[in-house]
Amino acid sequence: MSEGPRSGLAAVSSALLAMSRHLEVRDVLKTIVASARELLDAQYAALGVPDDHGGFAQFVVDGVTDQQWRAIGPLPRQHGILASMLQEARPERLADVRKDPRFEGWPSAHPDMSDFLGLPIRDGDEVIGALFLANKLRPVGGSPPHPPREKPEGGCGFTEEDEDLLAILAQHAAIALTNARLYERSRELTIAEERSRLAHELHDAVAQKLFSLRLTAQAAAALVDRDPSRAKGELQQVAALAAEAADELRAAVVELRPAALDEDGLVATLRTQVQVLDRAHTARVTFTSHGVRALPAAQEEALLRVAQEALHNALRHSGAQHVDVTLHKRGPDTVLRVTDDGSGFDPSAIRRAGRHLGLVSMRDRASGVGGGLTVESAPGKGTTIEMEAPGG
Repeated sequence: MSEGPRSGLAAVSSALLAMSRHLEVRDVLKTIVASARELLDAQYAALGVPDDHGGFAQFVVDGVTDQQWRAIGPLPRQHGILASMLQEARPERLADVRKDPRFEGWPSAHPDMSDFLGLPIRDGDEVIGALFLANKLRPVGGSPPHPPREKPEGGCGFTEEDEDLLAILAQHAAIALTNARLYERSRELTIAEERSRLAHELHDAVAQKLFSLRLTAQAAAALVDRDPSRAKGELQQVAALAAEAADELRAAVVELRPAALDEDGLVATLRTQVQVLDRAHTARVTFTSHGVRALPAAQEEALLRVAQEALHNALRHSGAQHVDVTLHKRGPDTVLRVTDDGSGFDPSAIRRAGRHLGLVSMRDRASGVGGGLTVESAPGKGTTIEMEAPGG
């Protein structure tokens, strides 16, 4: 490594620590690719996770802008050199990828590449990905840490030392990727258990409401002829029970419905939900966001659930005419703020009101991702709920 053993070892150590720091698969993939490109001084790097249908379930690149990536088009298929790496599970080091007989071309918007170094990522006997680099950078008159070097005549700019280093990265990438997959599977199991619990709660709550509804309706029917005034009271009770049952159903559906966080991200998901609520209620519901980038999935889910709970309180219980949702940066943290101009409540009665308004659940969600929750309210003065979460 051109930087010398000490700085080279520090760079490798830093890259390996960065890989192990993330638990989300997508974050791990991005870290692996960025680390490989930086350590091996390549212009482009990519990592593909194959699916079972001749394509890639995930494909992450570094060195290509978002605009270039969109122009390139669909993800590559498992063909040519990529297929060889995945099927034969061996490294590939080529002086010019375009001259290899297995090369099958690329889209017109694809950047031009020559030098190529690729390795499979293996978990035991299973190939779980392919990591590859292109265009070894060779400054003509650089200074440390990038001294001048020339590509060997007819040879590959990537060296055997580069291949050995990439092999170390690939081994650790396999560990990091496997751990991230196990973490996501454990989350899926937790979500499945939570949904099962909610389904039982939904059944019990709604079944009880419907049972009461049926008995009250029967009582009203029996009283219609002989005591119309009492029948009217029973029918009013029927309407109230029906409304409560509908609320139970709506609340459960919100919890059971998977949010579009993976596809759209927190900002777009919140904006969409606020727009829907604004149309569905007489109160004005608005949303603004300033400078918030993608957060880890756990933080995004916690922020979304707290926002949903706070919005539900404001629209169902406070009588608010205006509810404002904001998402912004505060130093290294992301801050969610939900403010309404409704009836408010006495914070001194927080123990009693906390359960009713879901404040305990909101605090648990915030603390579960290393954040905090504050509540400001007073009778007749509205309510502000603020959650602060690290990152973004």
